Amino acid sequence: MPLFMDVHEIDGGVAMEDVAKAHLGDLQTQAAHDVRYLRYWVDEQSGRVFCLVEAPSAEAAADVHREAHGLVADHVYRVQEGS
Repeated sequence: MPLFMDVHEIDGGVAMEDVAKAHLGDLQTQAAHDVRYLRYWVDEQSGRVFCLVEAPSAEAAADVHREAHGLVADHVYRVQEGS
């Protein structure tokens, strides 16, 4: 399954607690799209959120965000895991 890193840029910063709530929505929605959100990282001050996801396509990953909470990523990159 392809691996993607998506990047959200939220003006004014973002609270870790809010991202955690949004992530729970992703987890509840992902199976319907054959997607698996694995991890996320947050830079509260800059408002950047990074999500690592296994998905058949970038569009499927975006569909989960859209359906779960409406916060679609600004950028999506197909990535390969290294050590």
